[in-house]
Amino acid sequence: MTECFDCDNCKESLYGRKYIQMDKGPYCIPCYDAHFANTCDECKELIGHDCRELYYEDRHYHEHCFRCFRCDRSLADEPFTCQGEELLCNDCYCSEFSSKCVACEKTVMPGSRKLEYNGQTWHEHCFICSSCQQPIGSRSFIPDKKDYYCVPCYESKFAPRCTRCKKTLTKGGVTYRDEPWHKECFVCTGCKTPLAGQQFTSQDDNPYCIKCFGNLYAKKCSACTKPITGFGGGKYVSFEDRHWHHNCFNCARCNTSLVGKGFIPDNDEILCRDCSSDL
Repeated sequence: MTECFDCDNCKESLYGRKYIQMDKGPYCIPCYDAHFANTCDECKELIGHDCRELYYEDRHYHEHCFRCFRCDRSLADEPFTCQGEELLCNDCYCSEFSSKCVACEKTVMPGSRKLEYNGQTWHEHCFICSSCQQPIGSRSFIPDKKDYYCVPCYESKFAPRCTRCKKTLTKGGVTYRDEPWHKECFVCTGCKTPLAGQQFTSQDDNPYCIKCFGNLYAKKCSACTKPITGFGGGKYVSFEDRHWHHNCFNCARCNTSLVGKGFIPDNDEILCRDCSSDL
């Protein structure tokens, strides 16, 4: 007696017919497709047992239905991107959504090395120095209008040079007599003290700190013998070939200030009128 071998659903005999074995039992092809086949998300038809089925994010597709929304290219064996509800091949995605290199005007592919600056995008190998034509890569650069320079080229081409050491000034610095100086190079001609941010004066176009200028070139007070520089609002009195600070121009006897008053010279001394009348 022949053993029963029927479809678990329609109960028709499977002898001599194709069938698919499931956990519950064997199914004929029509019953299998009707009960277990998935529906294609694109064409809404069943994906039969003999069709290649593709699966993406809980959605099922016939192989011929899994295509780029823009160019209709099959995505079965191609890289693709999902944009909203649309499946796009890499070419269409890059053409529509990726940046274009401002140098070569080609698409900057997702995941490729690139540089972005001021709202523009370059392939890493396209972002080159306008002078030496070498890729700048991750190094520092300096923009100049529509050109971009690596730091060495910019300094060589544009940066001012220090009047003293002749090296380029990349930041800060001091301007003296319309000439640029490094702060550390702008020093007193006498004592070499840095003058940046300090009061200074000049003699024969050479800069001097107040102390050196006073010691070397300033008039000396006839009373205290210290330099009369005139800095800081300092005033002085001159008589013949002698000079005094305002606060040093006093009577040699009573020490009364003689600024704006009459006085009597007595050899190396100056006297007020009262003290001179007692002589």
